[in-house]
Amino acid sequence: LAPLSLSAQMKAGTPVAGKDYVVFTAPQPTWGTGGIEVAEVFSYSCVHCAEFQPLLNAWKKKLPTDVRFTYVPAAFGGIWDNTARAFFAAEALGVESKTHDPIFKAFFIDHKIKTGSLEELANFYTAYGIDSKKMLATMNGFTVSSKLNRARQFAVRAGVNSTPTLIVNGKYRITAKSHEESLRVAEYLIQKE
Repeated sequence: LAPLSLSAQMKAGTPVAGKDYVVFTAPQPTWGTGGIEVAEVFSYSCVHCAEFQPLLNAWKKKLPTDVRFTYVPAAFGGIWDNTARAFFAAEALGVESKTHDPIFKAFFIDHKIKTGSLEELANFYTAYGIDSKKMLATMNGFTVSSKLNRARQFAVRAGVNSTPTLIVNGKYRITAKSHEESLRVAEYLIQKE
């Protein structure tokens, strides 16, 4: 009985399909190409995403070189679409990496962003050298609108209905109950891949 008990204990820590993650019946297209992709569907207007971000920052630094981490903003309508447009516009204008963490702070700590309107979001980026009119034009442009539609399709195909949600290599959606557990399950699925 002792070996059986030890084996059961070891398996208890292993993530379980259907409990800790969902296996897609057919692999979904990944957001980018190359390596094993871990994509986070997130929103700047999501307090849980803001809470997850510091853990994610530390975790990303430890990823193997063949793992590619990608942010995919949620496009669930309303403010979600606005913040997704802001992400894609910041990316297009080359300031996304400088503004990603500060925009969470602007929403949830400093309360500088209150409504999440496109105008309010555009004004946030002026502190990073981006003219608000240029930001608005980029947010409303064809390229950003196309990416917004693609992000919406990505989330729908993966069955994402809340944020933050991690998708691993277009094959798995993590459903763990805590941020720490989500990262542990992601590590397990990366190894599986």
